[in-house]
Amino acid sequence: MTQGKIERWHRSMKNVVKLQHYYPSTKLESAIVVWGEYYNNQRYHEALDNVTPADVYFGREKEVIKKRNKLKEQTLALRRQQHLIRAGV
Repeated sequence: MTQGKIERWHRSMKNVVKLQHYYPSTKLESAIVVWGEYYNNQRYHEALDNVTPADVYFGREKEVIKKRNKLKEQTLALRRQQHLIRAGV
């Protein structure tokens, strides 16, 4: 991992975690764990083609992107169909 990625992770975490006051410190520790879980397993990363780091790590990124593209095609086809119905064609 490069230094820039580490700095970005810390900056993102601080923007969320530093907004609260944590007493005792165990609450801060648990907030950091929750943030790490979110960052790695739920948050989409633009640099990773909008998949999570966990998807990339476990080799699921191609499957996720393929599934998204299929859903996008289906949605566009449905919208075209609805447009033609409204237009009376």
